[in-house]
Amino acid sequence: MSGYAIPLWDLPTLPVADSDTAFPVRRIYCVGRNYAAHAREMGHDPDREPPFFFAKPADSIVPNGGDITYPVATQNLHPEIELVVALGQGGWNIPVGKANNFIYGYSVGLDLTRRDMQGVAKDMGRPWDLSKGFDNAAPMSAIRPVSETGILESGVISLTVNGKLRQKGNLADMIWNVPETINCLSGLIELKSGDLIFTGTPAGVAGIERGDVLVGHVDGLDDLHVVLT
Repeated sequence: MSGYAIPLWDLPTLPVADSDTAFPVRRIYCVGRNYAAHAREMGHDPDREPPFFFAKPADSIVPNGGDITYPVATQNLHPEIELVVALGQGGWNIPVGKANNFIYGYSVGLDLTRRDMQGVAKDMGRPWDLSKGFDNAAPMSAIRPVSETGILESGVISLTVNGKLRQKGNLADMIWNVPETINCLSGLIELKSGDLIFTGTPAGVAGIERGDVLVGHVDGLDDLHVVLT
């Protein structure tokens, strides 16, 4: 068999910081309620119950400096600032003690959420995939290789909206740290090179409006700058 029935789409990628190379993105996984204060503000107990995961489409990435179009089917769009882990290799049941060896690098990401749609779906006992996975739902900065940053275990993570602090926490405050998250996720699905993992958000989530300027920060990484149009 040769050729394709329809034209191929572009492979989703993220730039590698200070280089002319790109990181090909396979899948985007996200871990929910991974900071205790955020779990409380969402009405949940922050105890170390097993983590849960959801996904975003790889082509929902918005590169740093881009505009985000306010999505349809919501009047309550929330940004959630997160450390994103990019995997350079994968596997099943990756041991906690070896998980950091699978990391290629890190990025600053926003997990955009149609909060009202999510709330309705939860109330009706329905999946809330499309409240998290939609066009432009995953703005991200360029990836910084771990060879430059070292392993990120602590450091400030924050989001400002129009210059005002909205969220602030520390990576050390994660309920499940990055190696534990990789271990848990790889016990559910085979991880592979090119996968990205959003690692959760600190407290302070709230709605944004058209015209808002968002700046996401994680110590040691490039700040993420996006505008909501």
